[in-house]
Amino acid sequence: MDPALLRERELFKKRALSTPTVEKKKPKDDSFLTPKDEPKKKSKPPSSAPNYKAMSGSSQYKFSVLAKIVKYMKQRHQEGDDHPLTLEEILDETNQLDAGSKVKQWLQTEALANNPKIEVNNEGKYIFKAPYKIKDKKGLLRLLRQHDLKGLGGIMLEDVQESLPHCEKALKSLQNEIIYIARPIDKKKIMFYNDRAATLGLDEEFQKLWRSVAVESMDDQKIEEYLEKQGIRSMQDHGLKKPVAPKRKKPVQRKRQFKKPRDNEHLADVLETYDNDK
Repeated sequence: MDPALLRERELFKKRALSTPTVEKKKPKDDSFLTPKDEPKKKSKPPSSAPNYKAMSGSSQYKFSVLAKIVKYMKQRHQEGDDHPLTLEEILDETNQLDAGSKVKQWLQTEALANNPKIEVNNEGKYIFKAPYKIKDKKGLLRLLRQHDLKGLGGIMLEDVQESLPHCEKALKSLQNEIIYIARPIDKKKIMFYNDRAATLGLDEEFQKLWRSVAVESMDDQKIEEYLEKQGIRSMQDHGLKKPVAPKRKKPVQRKRQFKKPRDNEHLADVLETYDNDK
């Protein structure tokens, strides 16, 4: 072999050994990837406001539609507009015509039919169901008089405000005919009919004495003790009386007497003659 070719061959081997090479790896199949090797998917940031129209079948969207309808029906009743409406008219006036068929069916068959604030008439139309059926101040005054005569007590102010159209104007004109009392539990106002025939004139001295004595933190026993010190004993015959248990009498013990048997008493004479004959 030619020595020159051999030298070139040796030089080529040396250059090949000194030059670094990069080995290309075959891509692995996705089916053999472990959970750690799987690429992580970027999660989308949650939207700030939910789109109720997109989830038209959800319960949250359905109840928002119902709440808007009840609020609108109450508002139009208080403004004096009390003619009945169909479901389509209600959705039109509340700008909710884009409600789905499932929501409309739910409103017609369940929600509006069973709602305590909505009433359905014979024609299938809807009106607001107020606590009391009163249309003007005369109807309110008549209702208060009936409650007073029958002893039914007062009426909640919020129920009247919900029932009577243009309520504030009617209450202002009847301010001398109505008495307001705040309930101590929740401070809600209760209305009573101001029956002027039952008013009594009180002496000013008695009123001063009445207002000077504070009895809010005193019970009946303390009030009774105070009146006894003042020489007043009128409370003894009033108020609740505690039932007194009657004293039991001890049974009188009597000596027991031996009673003869009463059998054959009607044959006493016959038995005596029989014994004598023996």
